[in-house]
Amino acid sequence: PVGFHWMFDTYSQSAGGAKATVRSGGKSWFFITVDYAFGHSLEADTVKAVQALGGTVAGSVRHPLNAPDFASYLLQAQSSKAQVVALANGGQDTVNAVKQAREFGIVAGGQRLVSLLIFLSDLRALGLENAQGLSYVDGFYWDYDDSSRQWSERFEKAFRGLEPTMTQAGVYSSVLHYLRSVAASSSTDGKVVADKMRELPIKDPIMRNASIRPDGRVIHDMYLYEVKKPAESKGGWDYSNLGAT
Repeated sequence: PVGFHWMFDTYSQSAGGAKATVRSGGKSWFFITVDYAFGHSLEADTVKAVQALGGTVAGSVRHPLNAPDFASYLLQAQSSKAQVVALANGGQDTVNAVKQAREFGIVAGGQRLVSLLIFLSDLRALGLENAQGLSYVDGFYWDYDDSSRQWSERFEKAFRGLEPTMTQAGVYSSVLHYLRSVAASSSTDGKVVADKMRELPIKDPIMRNASIRPDGRVIHDMYLYEVKKPAESKGGWDYSNLGAT
């Protein structure tokens, strides 16, 4: 009754990316999945969405957490001839896999590379040369519209030139809504504030079309982005083009 889930989970990351990718022609999928519950969940949710839309799964392979070498997994993905190579992992595993996918010519060879969870900070670490052509799902991007740009400019000044990830933006949105609900209810009682959080509309520079389900899960727009080629970027943090909502 007093719990909320705000920005993203494995369902939002997988379902959104699968729907947008299948509808744009990515019908057959191959998964490179980190071998623990998080990766399994990402893959399972994505497979469900892909198959519901008439897509197919050409195969999958699992790798240990913190794997330094993705060569064998990427070769299997290439030989599968799948239209989409999906990375069901996160953090340094995703960074390593994307870098090595570039070396193996995954995107250059005509396959689409999709990350089911990657953050703006990861793209920064990769650089456009390595990440170009990568598709990914995000709940917030600093350059989405005027209000997101204005808020991100405030964040950048506070954090010495860094732009926010969707996680940082989600923390801001959730805490702001909580504090507004404390003020509106004149209470810090958990049940009273939680009821007020469900009652008040979510209005901030982060969320679009947001509402809270009875179970505390926040529903809002998610976005499919594609990483720009280096020549397309205007510099700085200008990394991605919006593909679908």
